[in-house]
Amino acid sequence: MSLRALLGGVAFACVAGRAEAADSSVRLSIPARSYSDALIELGVQANISILGTANCGADGHAGLSGRYPLDEALRRLLTGAPCTYRIVDARTVRIVPILPAAGEARREPSRATNLVAELVVTATKRPAVLDTLPGGVSALPREQLAASGAVEVGQTVGQLAGVVTTNLGPGRDKLLIRGLSDGAFTGRARSTVSTYLDHAPINYNAPDPDLRLVDIDRVEVVRGPQGALYGSGAVSGIYRIVTRKPDLERPEFGGMAGYATTRGGDPSREFEAYASLPLIKDRLAVRVAGYDDVQGGYLDDVNLRIANVDQTQRQGGRVALRLRISENWRLDALAATQDLKSNDTQYVTAIPPSLHSVVGEALESPGDGGGGAPDQRANRVREGHRNNFDYVGGQLQGDFDWGSVSSSVSYVHHVYSSQYDASATLDPRGAFASTQANLGVYTEAAHADMYVQDFVVRSAGGGRFNWLAGVYAARTNERSPSVLGLLSAAPGGQALVATAYTENRKDRTSEVAIYGEATYSLGGGWSATLGGRLFQTHVHTTADIFAIKPYDTRALDAARTFDGVLPKLSLQRTFSNGDLVYGLITEGYRPGGFNSSGFFAVNGARAAFQPDRLRNYEVGVKLRRFDGRLAARATAYFDEWRNIQTDQYRPSGLAYTANVGDARIVGLETELELRLAQGLSLQANGLLSDSKIRDPNPLFALQVAGALPGVPKASGGLLAIYQRPLSERFTLRVVGETSYVGSAGLSFDATLPPRMDHYWRTSLSAEVATEHWRLMGYVTNPFNDAGDTFAYGNPFSFGTVQQSTPQRPRTIGVRLAAAF
Repeated sequence: MSLRALLGGVAFACVAGRAEAADSSVRLSIPARSYSDALIELGVQANISILGTANCGADGHAGLSGRYPLDEALRRLLTGAPCTYRIVDARTVRIVPILPAAGEARREPSRATNLVAELVVTATKRPAVLDTLPGGVSALPREQLAASGAVEVGQTVGQLAGVVTTNLGPGRDKLLIRGLSDGAFTGRARSTVSTYLDHAPINYNAPDPDLRLVDIDRVEVVRGPQGALYGSGAVSGIYRIVTRKPDLERPEFGGMAGYATTRGGDPSREFEAYASLPLIKDRLAVRVAGYDDVQGGYLDDVNLRIANVDQTQRQGGRVALRLRISENWRLDALAATQDLKSNDTQYVTAIPPSLHSVVGEALESPGDGGGGAPDQRANRVREGHRNNFDYVGGQLQGDFDWGSVSSSVSYVHHVYSSQYDASATLDPRGAFASTQANLGVYTEAAHADMYVQDFVVRSAGGGRFNWLAGVYAARTNERSPSVLGLLSAAPGGQALVATAYTENRKDRTSEVAIYGEATYSLGGGWSATLGGRLFQTHVHTTADIFAIKPYDTRALDAARTFDGVLPKLSLQRTFSNGDLVYGLITEGYRPGGFNSSGFFAVNGARAAFQPDRLRNYEVGVKLRRFDGRLAARATAYFDEWRNIQTDQYRPSGLAYTANVGDARIVGLETELELRLAQGLSLQANGLLSDSKIRDPNPLFALQVAGALPGVPKASGGLLAIYQRPLSERFTLRVVGETSYVGSAGLSFDATLPPRMDHYWRTSLSAEVATEHWRLMGYVTNPFNDAGDTFAYGNPFSFGTVQQSTPQRPRTIGVRLAAAF
């Protein structure tokens, strides 16, 4: 499976050319478009790697149809362009700017950030131009990530149609796509969105690790279930982070440093750097990246008398290696690590009247007002969180005349833990009201190890019949200890600590699958794709639970095997001008599992949760107009989700997983990208969605909400980038971004807190850049909106204490970046 395709750097496709690429002919059909877009299309159709397409800029008008040798095709496409080409080898072409003759001014290509340029994506396990794929696929190239200042997953979602995230805090969040939400809580159920780092999955049931987007080539998102290619877990889609690869020819260096202040909070700082070095030219290269950032806290705990309790620190880095073994074989290896630590959670509560007098007096940095201020709460314990992530993986790929072979191996070690104030268990109605304790503390952790092997064979493409086949195997081992401790005062002022509840649980999950798909051209622009996945998943859970009287001490040992088939069917027509219409049917699936947590033994139907399955029907259209300056995509979909799994909390505060019932979901998603004159580019996206719960499970709750939680009826985003030269050396870029998330419920349980109100997220930036340097000033949340975002706070008091999660207050910052 090919790995990279750059807008403004690389147009990538798996190479299956003959030994002398310049002399072999290839049949091409490239509609007229900009120079860079035409080169990207050439790379895909000729199965070659084209590097440096950004040197042609965003302008031009070139197309080609017929059979041509590569050298002649490049010459014809680049006639009159401000760039030229150099054939590096049989599989690689590098695009370079035209150097001026003596005494002539250099012809500078347009450097405007082009939101409507074509992208080659590999999220479908084969390289393809984004707008030729039948399905809801989006990509954010590195230029757009840099222009919008997106350095975290949560900062990208407003630029992606139908993608939202919870806001529990760094390293605690869940991604949600197309409103296919199983709730805000994370527990035993597998995530509905599969997150990938290059070609490897990096999450199972864990929250998103919140990797910093440093030295990233692009972000790819495939919306809708992707079970046929990706297996269990990809119920609502794929979120894929594609890293930049080492350059075998040229060294690269870069970095960024930033500083920001938050209204009523502590300052933040960030630093990142990267370097790519060819160790043996055209044969071996290494690329390294590292970062360190601190997000200043902005919430005050008036009970603990600590200001800005929620500071987060994050450090990490990557090392990548690329080895060209021969003309046909290439090895890519990657190691990554990140350590994230949050001192506290980021929710607020109503301040009790007894603490009103200390608000603004005991804190060095008070909030916005007295009791009930929007950035304060009153806890008795700091609720910290750790999220440590380590990854090692590699891909060996061979390219031949008939197609390609790739084998990917990866290992993920993911450790995360949280602490909560569990004093609610000591209330008169609490589980431990009869004890003499006056403080409860609950800690939970997970230690997950995930091993994945994916072997893929595919045809070269370009013919009437194209195919792909794969063999997949994965094993996940997870240990998840949890402890509830009770503290009470002893004579002499000493504290006594008693363990009221412990659970030591182990989950071992293995999955094997064979999968494939085939596409056949029917003629007249019509083609059909049929695919599927045959899988088997085995789940084995053991747990040892201790609880003080009158509760149960017990053990659990249970196992179950699940198997099935996940189909895929699509029919599409591509018109001569590049427009595409399609219909698509796909399915997603998550295996079942077992419940163990609880002060009493879990009995009957509640002891296990069953698999859930989602079938998706969608139709869509993708258009380009005005010489490629306008791109429009629209998709209408209907989903049937059966036996929905959801992670919830018991009144005791301990988690469990249940099947809530069935649901039907209908929606319409749109994306619009427009490049106007005078350096202005616009990008808009929107989602209209409606869901309805059917056949609710009476064992789940007495009252089940009528719609999926976290599913606003409307959401969307707008990104505007304006760029103009200030002089021969300096360029000005101004960026504005806003996104909207409509009102939504938080839980399937209709008796829990009411729907949350809608909210906006907004950021503005201005940047002055030269060829190698960029200086940016920015502001986020400029109107200081405190809207309650999709999250929750403490599971032990959730439902009894009013909790809300406001946005980070207005933050003003500056960044200085360099690239050589």
